[in-house]
Amino acid sequence: MENSISLSVSVFACTHPGPRRAATDHNIDNTTAILREWLKRAQGVYHYVEWRPMEDPKSYTDEWGPKHWPPSRFNHVMKLKQAALKAARERWADYILYVDSDNLLTNPRVLNLMMAENLTLVAPMLESRTLYSNFWCGITPQGYYKRTPDYQPIREWKRLGCFPVPMVHSTFLIDLRRESTKDLAFYPPHPDYSWAFDDIMVFAFSARVQMYVCNREHYGFLPVPLKPQQNVEDESESFIHTITEALIHRDIEPSEHLYSLPSPQDTVGFDNIFLINLKRRQDRRTRMLKSMASLGLRVTLMDAVDGKLLNTSQLHALGIEMMPGYKDPYSGRALTRGEIGCFLSHHSLWTQVIERSLQKILVLEDDVRFEPRFKRRLQAIMDDVDKAQLDWDLIYVGRKRMQVQQPEQAVEGVNNLVEADYSYWTLGYALSQQGARKLLAAQPLTRMLPVDEFLPVMFNKHPNTQFMSHFEPRDLKAFSVEPLLIYPTHYTGEPGYISDTETSTIWDDDAVATDWDRQHAHKTAQQDRIRPVAQNSVTGDSPPPAARASRDEL
Repeated sequence: MENSISLSVSVFACTHPGPRRAATDHNIDNTTAILREWLKRAQGVYHYVEWRPMEDPKSYTDEWGPKHWPPSRFNHVMKLKQAALKAARERWADYILYVDSDNLLTNPRVLNLMMAENLTLVAPMLESRTLYSNFWCGITPQGYYKRTPDYQPIREWKRLGCFPVPMVHSTFLIDLRRESTKDLAFYPPHPDYSWAFDDIMVFAFSARVQMYVCNREHYGFLPVPLKPQQNVEDESESFIHTITEALIHRDIEPSEHLYSLPSPQDTVGFDNIFLINLKRRQDRRTRMLKSMASLGLRVTLMDAVDGKLLNTSQLHALGIEMMPGYKDPYSGRALTRGEIGCFLSHHSLWTQVIERSLQKILVLEDDVRFEPRFKRRLQAIMDDVDKAQLDWDLIYVGRKRMQVQQPEQAVEGVNNLVEADYSYWTLGYALSQQGARKLLAAQPLTRMLPVDEFLPVMFNKHPNTQFMSHFEPRDLKAFSVEPLLIYPTHYTGEPGYISDTETSTIWDDDAVATDWDRQHAHKTAQQDRIRPVAQNSVTGDSPPPAARASRDEL
């Protein structure tokens, strides 16, 4: 006999037949229309559907904005959750699953997995870009969040299992067959309740049953809470960021029960945005194209030169010679075929800039993750660059800063931009036509070194003077956004890490294979902590870090 499950406050279909209660209200966007369309197409998988839309009012009378939670909003949400609980009990549902509509459950087995834990009240641990999640490990006598040493090891999967916690929220499953759930309530608050008026705090107080959070697998994602003064546009950007984060771990698709028009796409003022990707890395290609579409960016795909397919005869035919005496600064090895392929890929784009008379382009590699509000922040920086009439050749969007002894100089008149010092990686950068001309004029193929070593040489900031002695002039005007807007999806040693540059063969010997990134991980490791005295201090209003609402913990 199948279990009966009641699904509340969710946009996800359930594989078990059960009742679903759908209510929506206080909307200033098209939530009602989308939910109605989804219900029409998905109702067949449910035993019973209850639809309660409320078009007016559009807002709460005591709210500051759509992300503010006044008492009236808490009160309304608590009543809705209580109504869902009551409906589930009346229909003798075995379980009720609560899911906030902006939570992404990416593991298709999450419901069965939670049921199999055989717990009264259990939550799958959800991920975000920060340490924020959907559980607390500590709670004060006043009902507020309390930091404990137990939280981080669970959140970072250093401890695996199901753990008793004082609070879960956002997504959780209740086994209504248990006698202990009869007194569970969201509304009205328990007579002895004296904490702040908050739905999850009221529920935690009334539950009087042990809550659990499980992290045995990766189950899904949730956005970091916004501040009360933020708006619907901020919320949209936050959710888009959640989607791009989820895509790093699993290929996800919009619901088959919804039709949505493609979002408008542009190039943020660049003549072209190029994505460099190897044909054999189809998983990266798919993820990046979906991420760029979610961000509203129009991208041109460029097939990268595959170093593994290059042989010695081809290299000689292209006139490629390694810089005399070159050895990797950390491993001591020679140039690899993968690094040559990477250089040729970037070199091809520099050539296109000149041949097509492009004024400025954005170059992205296929192993990057985007920071929140990537598009808006990049647009603001480039607008400031134009207003300041800055003479620039190259602007790093993502990199590994290697000079960490002294802070980099902030650029006057341009918020969140510094003069670049010695850096690794070519994750992403803006390039002007003037910059492309300088890079090509250096004729780097005749004295090749890795592209991320070549660039600092060209802006005269490489610590190896022997490398720099091979190139004149070294007058590339290089800058970097600060804070950075993209980072690698994975670092050396992490699950899913793959290198196509370091794990290949030596440039002039097909028989010598390398695995230097794992033996000498300094270059591909995560950026070490930069000493406070050397941290960049940029002028202007830097975008705030991901922040929490007053009702959330991290």
